[in-house]
Amino acid sequence: MLVKSAAYYQGNDLRKPSGGVKGRVAKVKRKALCGGPPKVPEVGPQQIQVERVAGGNMKIRLKSAQYANVYIPKEKRMVKAKIVSVVSTPANPDFAKKNQIVKGAIIQTEVGRAVVVSRPGQHGVINAVLVE
Repeated sequence: MLVKSAAYYQGNDLRKPSGGVKGRVAKVKRKALCGGPPKVPEVGPQQIQVERVAGGNMKIRLKSAQYANVYIPKEKRMVKAKIVSVVSTPANPDFAKKNQIVKGAIIQTEVGRAVVVSRPGQHGVINAVLVE
């Protein structure tokens, strides 16, 4: 007696009937995965921008700043100092010409020259360490 076997779904859509493997379906790009133009803060009156990021969190971005928290290693204390200008930036020399502050930039303050150790565009604050 001849018995026909029925086909049952085995829960694997990535297998071809021949036994080979199909490619995965291309995913749709999400807005959270897209980048955007960099927001680099400049020297000027204090301006912040609060925006929503992935996961519903809020990020405080610094658009422009007038003061920096400068750490003085010899005295082991922090001072709020006014930023005079951006001296140099290893990441991009154009940032120094435009007075834009990024991590690693050397800034001239009332206390002296300092290196920026925070990411102002991401953290919303400028922390720096005095250079002797």
